[in-house]
Amino acid sequence: MELESLTLKNYRNYGDLTLEFSDGVNVFLGENAQGKTNLLESIYVLALARSHRTSSDKDLIQWSEKEATISGRVKRAISNTPLSLNFSNKGKKARVNHLEQSKLSQYIGQLNVILFAPEDLELVKGAPSVRRRFIDMEFGQMNPLYLYNTTQYKRILKERNAYLKRLQLKQTTDTVFLDVLSEQLVNVGAQILLARESFLKKLEQAAQPIHAEISDQRETLHLVYNSSVNFDEKDDLAGVTAAFESALLKQRTREIMMGSTLLGPHRDDLQFIVNDNDVAVFGSQGQQRTTALAVKLAEIDLMQQETGEYPVLLLDDVLSELDANRQTHLLLAIQDKVQTFITAPSLTDVARQLIHTPKVFHVKHGEITLETEN
Repeated sequence: MELESLTLKNYRNYGDLTLEFSDGVNVFLGENAQGKTNLLESIYVLALARSHRTSSDKDLIQWSEKEATISGRVKRAISNTPLSLNFSNKGKKARVNHLEQSKLSQYIGQLNVILFAPEDLELVKGAPSVRRRFIDMEFGQMNPLYLYNTTQYKRILKERNAYLKRLQLKQTTDTVFLDVLSEQLVNVGAQILLARESFLKKLEQAAQPIHAEISDQRETLHLVYNSSVNFDEKDDLAGVTAAFESALLKQRTREIMMGSTLLGPHRDDLQFIVNDNDVAVFGSQGQQRTTALAVKLAEIDLMQQETGEYPVLLLDDVLSELDANRQTHLLLAIQDKVQTFITAPSLTDVARQLIHTPKVFHVKHGEITLETEN
C-alpha cells in the first residue's frame, strides 16, 4: 500500500498544495514551525479521519477559511483508490472513489498508517488512556468489526454513565433501564476484550524478536493486558461475557454511588515487561525507547499479516530522538519494505548512509521545494 499523491486545500498553513510521492522514503526537511508536521498530520488524517494533535476538526481549517479538504490517491495491490475528506462547520464528509460514505467505519482502512513520534514514548510510560487509544486506533484500522464495536461501546457507555448519574442524584429510582444498558455494554464490551487479548498476543509475538535484536539479545519483552474484568485468556466469547456481566452486578451499588461505570474496556491498561520488570517503572530511558521502537516496528509486520498489505509509515521528527544503534535498526527494518514519510530539521549521518535514494522536500513558511540530485 502506498500514497501516490496528496492535495491540500485550506489545510493548516497550506492554501493549495499538490505533491507526488516516491514509493520508498519521502523526507520533509525544514526548521520548526514551517509546516513539516502539518504535512505528516494531513496524511494521518486522510487515513483515520481525525488528527493525532487536536480533537477539534476546526483546528485543521486555515485561518479565515470556512472549509478544508484533504485528498489523495492510494495504490493498493489490486486497485488505485482516490480518497478525500472535507471539513467545515457542518462536519466532515468522507469519500472513497468519489462516493460519500455514510459511516466513517466504512472509510477507515482504505489507507493504513502507523505514526511514530517522540511523544510515542508516552506509549510506555504515559497514562493508561494513551495505551488504550493506541490499541483502538491500530487494531481499528485492521479490523472493521473492532472499529464498529468500539464506536458502539463509547455510545452505550456515555448513555449508561448519564443514567448512573441520574440514579446517584435520585432523579430516578428505576433500575430496569440500567439493566438494559448493562446488557448492551456487556455484549459489545466482551467482544472488545476478546479482540484486544488476541491482538496483543500477536503484537507480542511480532515485537519480541525485534526487541531482542535491538537489545543484542540481552532483553526479553512481554505484553500484559491488564483488564478490569477478570476473565481467563482461554475463555471464549460466552465466558468473557459471563465474567463481565458478573463483575458489573457486583459493582452496581458502588457505580450508582459514584455515578459512573467503574469497569470495562474503557478502564483497562497494557503493561510492557522487560526481563520480568515493568519497563515504565523500572526501565531506563533507553529501555523505554527500545520498547516503543520494537512495538512500532512490530505493528508494520502485524498489519501486513492482518490486511495483506504493508501500511504507510509516518516518522515525525523521531530520528533525532534515537541513538545511532536504534536509528540503524529502524531504517534497516523499513528499507525497501514500506513507504515512509520522515520529518526532520536535517537528515542524520546514519539516515544519509542508510536511506536509498530518498525523495527530499524542503519546507519553508509553507512553501515546498523538491531537492534535486547532484
